[in-house]
Amino acid sequence: MENKVYNTNIKPAERLSCVNEYYFSTKGKEVARMNAEGKNVISLAIGSPDMPPSARTIQTLCEQAQRDDVHGYQPTVGIPELREAMADFYKRWYNVDLDPKSEIQPLIGSKEGILHVTLAFVNPGDQVLVPNPGYPTYTSLNRILGSEIINYDLKPENNWQPDFEALEAMDLSRVKIMWTNYPNMPTGANAQMETYEKLVDFARRKNIIVVNDNPYSFILNRKPMSLLQVPGAKECCIEFNSMSKSHNMPGWRVGMLATNAEFVKWILKVKSNIDSGTFRPMQLAAAEAYRNERSWHEEANYETYRRRRNLAEQIMTALDCSFDPNQVGMFLWGRIPDHYADVEELTEKVLQEAHVFITPGFIFGSNGKRYIRISLCAKEEKIAEALERIKRIFHKA
Repeated sequence: MENKVYNTNIKPAERLSCVNEYYFSTKGKEVARMNAEGKNVISLAIGSPDMPPSARTIQTLCEQAQRDDVHGYQPTVGIPELREAMADFYKRWYNVDLDPKSEIQPLIGSKEGILHVTLAFVNPGDQVLVPNPGYPTYTSLNRILGSEIINYDLKPENNWQPDFEALEAMDLSRVKIMWTNYPNMPTGANAQMETYEKLVDFARRKNIIVVNDNPYSFILNRKPMSLLQVPGAKECCIEFNSMSKSHNMPGWRVGMLATNAEFVKWILKVKSNIDSGTFRPMQLAAAEAYRNERSWHEEANYETYRRRRNLAEQIMTALDCSFDPNQVGMFLWGRIPDHYADVEELTEKVLQEAHVFITPGFIFGSNGKRYIRISLCAKEEKIAEALERIKRIFHKA
């Protein structure tokens, strides 16, 4: 089909010049072309859980969706049943008390939360602290919205925790928000109560809002933690928690934020002008998922990923990459050998020759440029096949 060329003086908004298409969107097109050519690429790149939610979650959605009276618009604040389930979830797993009526806001995922929180608190030209390495959306959405990005370093010698001495030495007079993510993605560094306590103290003294993105606390981790466990955290902090990872619901787009009632009001003022409430049966099903038993989490979030992680570690070893065995979460982060000019020399060799797609760490920031990330979101047999393919390529005589 011929592509038409239109003569027009219409130009995109200037904000598009400061961002590129999301890496996994562009690279996914290349992988799709390779698959169309019969190359059967195994993707160990994106963190999209390949397992289903609990049976009761799916059953609730199916049963509720058949009702005649559930298909209308829903309140942006979320239905009471979901908010109460979210509060109970925080109490049961983190021992954090939240008022379901005023201290919780359901979200259509954490990406939406990043957008709404930034719009609620940050004026164009204000500064935000973004971790390097860190989730690319912290940077891209803030650039689109006109925030000035100030990176703060996460480094392996500090176990990928913030360097508070370096932060204290910075001019923070224009900073409105500090984005954090523990347990950390992409590095797998676990949450530490000492870090959480320092973050709350830092936020209070510097009059900065710390926003902790917390979707990975259950993955390969039997002691999930929350920033809101620190006394006084709700006064100056916001925490996101997504169902995508911990409940195998990435496509459902259900998450939450928790903070003080005043912050929730301000965020709702933004959110209510942008979207409407989630489909009621989906909210009821999500409420059911929040009631999953400990045994479900033990198998889905620990045992399954433990078996996969063992295979991923063998892939790292086959690639002669070094890694910290104490990592948690659904990825494995490893440093590439020094003889590679850059990380893409390795990842492109793996993709083009072994037909295995792994993530180059540079997409997470300059401190990730000598690292790769392997996703555990593939069946064990697929990861095992990827391991064999890589062994054949990298261990040729």
